[in-house]
Amino acid sequence: MPGAEIVDGKAKLVFFVNGQKIVDQNADPEMTLLTYLRTKLHLTGAKLGCGEGGCGACTVMVSRYDPTQRKVLHLAVNACLAPICSLHGAAVTTVEGIGSTRTRLHPVQERIAKAHGSQCGFCTPGIVMSMYTLLRNHPTPDMEQLETAFQGNLCRCTGYRPILEGYKTFTKEFQGCCGGQAGNGCCRNIQNGQTANGQAANGQAANGQKADGQAANGQTANGQAANGHAANGQAAN
Repeated sequence: MPGAEIVDGKAKLVFFVNGQKIVDQNADPEMTLLTYLRTKLHLTGAKLGCGEGGCGACTVMVSRYDPTQRKVLHLAVNACLAPICSLHGAAVTTVEGIGSTRTRLHPVQERIAKAHGSQCGFCTPGIVMSMYTLLRNHPTPDMEQLETAFQGNLCRCTGYRPILEGYKTFTKEFQGCCGGQAGNGCCRNIQNGQTANGQAANGQAANGQKADGQAANGQTANGQAANGHAANGQAAN
């Protein structure tokens, strides 16, 4: 165990999980990080899927300081393959460590939910952690980096379109909820045929203006009388 602390002639495993220091004097070198998280720390967000690094359901983020680059590097790691003793001195972040409904969801969790990117949910923690790791390394990624980040994650029921739809909002290419089609406004300001800023939509008047021959605020339209004024020689009121 490179760099391990020696206590009473035994190597002591020291690493961090979600900001909490973990010290284990009797770590089993044959145990994987996934088994350690689920059985010893009771962090069951990371899932055991294929058990051979193919599905990505067990993805967590492992962070280490790189002295050559003089910065902390963040890696998306398959916990089912990583021996627990290889994590000495590293910091592990699981899906429980970035947010929850009991505290507050992280934007990565919130956006996949709002985009309906989860059905059975078994693969979702791994997908969330792959995206979280990408954002830690590249706060504003492009679509190519986004798609590359999910090469190790499989989803068998939702499909990848809603997942990408939700997460493309983090990318450089994202142009807003309406794809830049609403001009200076936002498509969310238009509801049920009504517009904001006093403009008419779908033949309905707004803020006292006439639209498509309909009367507004006491003005006549199509030869019909309003407010006691005559139209087409007919008396009103």
